[in-house]
Amino acid sequence: MIVRWETDHDYVLIHIHQDMFGDWIFSRAWGQIGTQFGGLEHRLADTLGQAQMWLDDEATIQRSRGFDKVLDVDAETPEGRQAMRQLSLLDEG
Repeated sequence: MIVRWETDHDYVLIHIHQDMFGDWIFSRAWGQIGTQFGGLEHRLADTLGQAQMWLDDEATIQRSRGFDKVLDVDAETPEGRQAMRQLSLLDEG
Protein backbone atom coordinates (compact mmCIF):
# COMPACT_ATOMS: atom_id res chain seq x y z
CA MET A 1 0.00 0.00 0.00
CA ILE A 2 1.26 3.44 -0.92
CA VAL A 3 -0.35 6.70 0.18
CA ARG A 4 0.90 10.19 -0.68
CA TRP A 5 -0.16 13.60 0.57
CA GLU A 6 0.92 16.96 -0.86
CA THR A 7 0.71 20.69 -0.38
CA ASP A 8 1.92 23.17 -2.99
CA HIS A 9 5.52 22.61 -1.86
CA ASP A 10 5.78 19.53 0.34
CA TYR A 11 4.92 15.83 0.27
CA VAL A 12 4.63 12.86 2.61
CA LEU A 13 4.63 9.31 1.25
CA ILE A 14 3.82 6.16 3.24
CA HIS A 15 4.59 2.64 2.04
CA ILE A 16 3.38 -0.39 3.99
CA HIS A 17 4.75 -3.73 2.87
CA GLN A 18 5.78 -7.13 4.10
CA ASP A 19 9.44 -8.07 3.81
CA MET A 20 10.82 -11.49 2.88
CA PHE A 21 10.76 -12.55 6.54
CA GLY A 22 7.06 -11.77 6.90
CA ASP A 23 7.63 -8.61 8.96
CA TRP A 24 5.48 -5.54 8.29
CA ILE A 25 7.48 -2.44 7.37
CA PHE A 26 6.08 1.09 7.61
CA SER A 27 8.20 3.45 5.48
CA ARG A 28 7.67 7.22 5.60
CA ALA A 29 9.31 9.66 3.19
CA TRP A 30 8.86 13.43 3.30
CA GLY A 31 10.33 16.48 1.67
CA GLN A 32 9.99 19.44 -0.62
CA ILE A 33 8.56 18.74 -4.07
CA GLY A 34 11.15 19.14 -6.83
CA THR A 35 14.15 19.07 -4.49
CA GLN A 36 16.22 16.46 -2.70
CA PHE A 37 15.44 17.98 0.71
CA GLY A 38 13.61 15.55 2.96
CA GLY A 39 14.00 12.32 4.79
CA LEU A 40 13.15 8.66 4.97
CA GLU A 41 12.43 6.42 7.94
CA HIS A 42 11.45 2.77 8.29
CA ARG A 43 9.60 1.29 11.26
CA LEU A 44 8.94 -2.36 12.03
CA ALA A 45 5.29 -2.98 12.93
CA ASP A 46 4.24 -5.90 15.10
CA THR A 47 1.24 -6.55 12.83
CA LEU A 48 -0.42 -5.24 9.69
CA GLY A 49 -3.05 -3.75 11.99
CA GLN A 50 -0.42 -1.71 13.82
CA ALA A 51 0.98 -0.40 10.52
CA GLN A 52 -2.53 0.56 9.40
CA MET A 53 -3.09 2.34 12.73
CA TRP A 54 0.10 4.34 12.09
CA LEU A 55 -1.23 5.15 8.61
CA ASP A 56 -4.53 6.37 10.09
CA ASP A 57 -2.59 8.57 12.53
CA GLU A 58 -0.49 9.94 9.67
CA ALA A 59 -3.64 10.74 7.66
CA THR A 60 -5.07 12.70 10.59
CA ILE A 61 -1.83 14.64 11.04
CA GLN A 62 -1.48 15.47 7.34
CA ARG A 63 -5.12 16.61 7.01
CA SER A 64 -4.63 18.89 10.02
CA ARG A 65 -1.55 20.39 8.32
CA GLY A 66 -3.47 21.13 5.10
CA PHE A 67 -2.06 18.28 3.00
CA ASP A 68 -4.30 16.67 0.38
CA LYS A 69 -4.22 12.94 -0.34
CA VAL A 70 -3.13 12.58 -3.97
CA LEU A 71 -2.35 8.85 -4.16
CA ASP A 72 -3.72 5.72 -2.49
CA VAL A 73 -2.69 2.61 -4.44
CA ASP A 74 -1.33 -0.90 -4.26
CA ALA A 75 2.43 -1.07 -4.87
CA GLU A 76 1.86 -3.38 -7.86
CA THR A 77 -0.06 -0.80 -9.92
CA PRO A 78 1.76 1.44 -12.43
CA GLU A 79 1.23 4.42 -10.09
CA GLY A 80 2.55 2.37 -7.18
CA ARG A 81 5.65 1.30 -9.10
CA GLN A 82 6.35 4.94 -9.99
CA ALA A 83 6.03 5.95 -6.34
CA MET A 84 8.40 3.12 -5.37
CA ARG A 85 11.01 4.40 -7.84
CA GLN A 86 10.85 7.81 -6.17
CA LEU A 87 11.12 6.20 -2.74
CA SER A 88 14.14 4.12 -3.77
CA LEU A 89 15.96 7.26 -4.93
CA LEU A 90 15.66 8.63 -1.39
CA ASP A 91 16.96 5.39 0.10
CA GLU A 92 20.23 5.64 -1.85
CA GLY A 93 21.45 8.72 0.03
